[in-house]
Amino acid sequence: MAAQIIPLQDAQDPRVAVFRNVMDKDLRAGHGGLFMAESEMVLRQLARTPARLHSLLVLEARLPRLRDLLDGLPDSLPAYVVPKELAQEIAGMRVHRGVLAAAFRPDPAALTLDAVLGPLAQQPTLRIALAEGIGDVDNMGSLFRNAAAFGVDAIVLDPSSCDPLYRKAIRTSVGHSLSLPYARSQDWSADLGRLRREWGLTLLAAETLPEALPVWDLPRPARLGILVGAEGAGLSGQSLAACDAVCQIPMAAPHRSLNVSAALAVLLYELVGRPRVEE
Repeated sequence: MAAQIIPLQDAQDPRVAVFRNVMDKDLRAGHGGLFMAESEMVLRQLARTPARLHSLLVLEARLPRLRDLLDGLPDSLPAYVVPKELAQEIAGMRVHRGVLAAAFRPDPAALTLDAVLGPLAQQPTLRIALAEGIGDVDNMGSLFRNAAAFGVDAIVLDPSSCDPLYRKAIRTSVGHSLSLPYARSQDWSADLGRLRREWGLTLLAAETLPEALPVWDLPRPARLGILVGAEGAGLSGQSLAACDAVCQIPMAAPHRSLNVSAALAVLLYELVGRPRVEE
């Protein structure tokens, strides 16, 4: 078993059409629901579920380094090997991380709350990160990276948040948006209620409000959901109303807030990661 190694010298070869001008919106609209990932590290993440892979574009100079990985992939998978200059001509950008991978998007049915969290329902502990209105792809990628670092079981995104499978979001997440389960809510308010009723989660909203409690004064429930919102806009009224408590990260005056992904990391460390000394 090994991927098909196919050397190419023609940027107009129709077999690499999917890599031509790799814009996320064009992939979704014109190529049957694909997404694009880049770098050896991310490819190694994708290789754990090789059925997701559609095709690869590999720089000639990187081929020896990737041989072990390519040898373990299905022989039905094409790996187009091209010179550096040709890769740039095809993709419309510098392919400086050595490899581009086109992969199939998950079916929307696989991203529902029930599909993602159903298998986790009977766990004695459950830690979920919830994101509302996150439109910046770097923040989205960092959210996944930080959530994975502190053992979060899944992420739930509201309908307005950006796609964690954007190429830049995947890169910023160091591949964790490919491995950490996530759900895409279609009815945010209703799903927040379901998380409390059906999954038994205590929901904590991260927000700078007068009634917000310092995060270190809060209990650490075994079944926990932490809500974070977009920088500036914060969390909506419906999200705040759905939560059991509002918490904040006290900080030196006059500062009031952190980048959303940094805030999630601090909250997860305090509520999940840091050992507490019993008094």
